[in-house]
Amino acid sequence: MAGFATTLLTLSLAMMEFRGVSVQTVFIGNFCFVGCIALLISAQWEIVRGNTFGYTVLSAFGLFYGGYGAILLPTLGIADSYGGHTTEYYNAMGFFVLIWTVLNTLFLVASFSMLVLALFSILLLSDPFPRNMVYFGTFIAIEVCFGLDATANFVRADGHIALSATIMKIGGAFGFIAGLLGFYIVAHDLCQDSLPVRLPMGDAASLSKARKRMTRSE
Repeated sequence: MAGFATTLLTLSLAMMEFRGVSVQTVFIGNFCFVGCIALLISAQWEIVRGNTFGYTVLSAFGLFYGGYGAILLPTLGIADSYGGHTTEYYNAMGFFVLIWTVLNTLFLVASFSMLVLALFSILLLSDPFPRNMVYFGTFIAIEVCFGLDATANFVRADGHIALSATIMKIGGAFGFIAGLLGFYIVAHDLCQDSLPVRLPMGDAASLSKARKRMTRSE
């Protein structure tokens, strides 16, 4: 999750043109190594733990970052194959991000379904599914970020440069939020392992335990 959050935050800063930075080439190292290889390695631990959903998500985002980094590599000449940053190039980038937006929609729906089942299990005082609001919020922020990124590329292809830049900045803001949520998850995991502090995650399991205690006290 640290690799996911770090890579997304740097990408989001460039999308927002923070401190005048818009060219993302310097972040290729993050995309190809921190975002790609590190996430793929982390995904293997998830499958060992039996968390197939986590394995699928981490693997997918790892491959996304690797592919995105490959597009930016000057040595591959991907932009040059379109004759530079042309209309066709921006349309192609729009399609690239749009399809990943669709995939993230599936993750969002799956996360929402699991969250609903977890909340429903609370009402039945049974053991809930291990889902929480922070992960769900992360998927929502990513969904908006990717959707606006794709839209910005299509708008740029249509020649509306100023509008495209505005949409991209808004998308970057949502990506920044998703990155911060990712760091929050990392902080939660670190505190849980090494410190007595517990950061709230909106975990359905905690809500279930609290409800059981209230029921017993009554």
